Amino acid sequence: MSALPVQKLDAILARHDALTERLAAGPDSETFVALSRELAELDPLVEAVRRLKAAERECADLDAMALESDPELRDMAEAERPASAARLEAATREVRLLLLPKDRADEKSAVLEVRAGTGGDEAALFAGDLFRMYQRYADLHRWKLEILSESEGTMGGYKEIVAEIRGKGVFARLKFESGVHRVQRVPETETSGRIHTSAATVAVLPLAEDVDVAIDEKDLVIETMRAGGAGGQHVNKTESAIRITHVPTGVVVMMQEERSQHRNKAKAMDLLRTRIYDLERQRLANERAADRRSQVGSGDRSERIRTYNFPQARVTDHRINLTLYKLPQVIEGTALDELVDALVTEHQAALLAEEAGTA
Repeated sequence: MSALPVQKLDAILARHDALTERLAAGPDSETFVALSRELAELDPLVEAVRRLKAAERECADLDAMALESDPELRDMAEAERPASAARLEAATREVRLLLLPKDRADEKSAVLEVRAGTGGDEAALFAGDLFRMYQRYADLHRWKLEILSESEGTMGGYKEIVAEIRGKGVFARLKFESGVHRVQRVPETETSGRIHTSAATVAVLPLAEDVDVAIDEKDLVIETMRAGGAGGQHVNKTESAIRITHVPTGVVVMMQEERSQHRNKAKAMDLLRTRIYDLERQRLANERAADRRSQVGSGDRSERIRTYNFPQARVTDHRINLTLYKLPQVIEGTALDELVDALVTEHQAALLAEEAGTA
C-alpha cells in the first residue's frame, strides 16, 4: 500500500486545530454553527490520522530496536513487527477510506419507491414483502418512515408505494437497493406447486431540502381534484388531491393521502423537489462515468440486482455474487445489513482501486 501524502495529513490536523481555536474564541452564532459542523465532519478523519501517526512511530521504534547490539532487544523487535505492521496497514486503509470523495447525498434522508413489476398479483404481493422489509429495517435503525402514497394490489401487496424515510445516513445505507428485485416462489394460489418468477422495482432517492433545488413557481402547473378511493366515509368530498407538473423537466407528482389540500401540496412539493434533485444527480453521475460503468452503485435501475429464492431460503445479490441462505432473516430486515455492508465494502474497494489507478 503506497504512502499517504504527509503534507495533506498535516494540513488536515492544522485545519482541525485552527477550527478548535476559532470556536474557543466565541464567534457569532452563525459562524459557530458553520465551524462546529466542519469540525464534526473532520473529527473521524483526524482521529484516524492520529492513529496512523502512532502506528508509524511504533514501526519506526521497532526498526530502531532491530539495529540495537543487544540480541534480546532485536528478538523483541522482530517478534512485535508483524502485529505492528498489521496495525499500520489497517490505519492506512482507514485513512484512505475517509479521504475518498464523499457523496454529498449520503447523510440525507431518502424517498423509497417500490413498484410491482412483471408477475401480476404475485408481483404486487412481493412488492408488499419488500416494502415491509424496508419498514422493519427502518425501525431497527430508528429511522422515521411515513407513507406518501400507495396503490394496493387486487390480492394484497402494492402496485406502487412511496414512502419518506428520515434519519441520518439513510441514503448511504439504502442507495444500493435501487434496481430490479426478483422473487422465485410457489404462490398461495398455485395448486400444482409450480415455482413462479416475478419482480418488483425499487428506487431510493436522496430527500432534497429547500437549499438543494430551486424551483420557480412559474415553472409549475398545479391542479386540484377530488381524492380517489373505494367509497364510503373516507372518500374526500372536497378537491384536496394535488397534482404538480414541473414543466422544464416533465416531472409529475400527485398526492392525495391527506385530507388537507395544504398538506398534500407540501408533501407533493417535497417529492417533486426530491425527484428533480435525483435527476440532476443522475445527470452529473452519467457525465462523470461516461467512459466507465461500475456494477455496484451505477444507479441503473433496469438491471436485475437481487434474487429471493423461497424454496431454497436463498438470497443472491448478483452485483457482488454474494449468496446468503437466510432469506427469512433478510425479509424480516434483521439480516439486510449483511448485504448492505458487503455492497458498501465492494463500492469502497472499487473507489480505492480507481484512486490508485489515477494516482
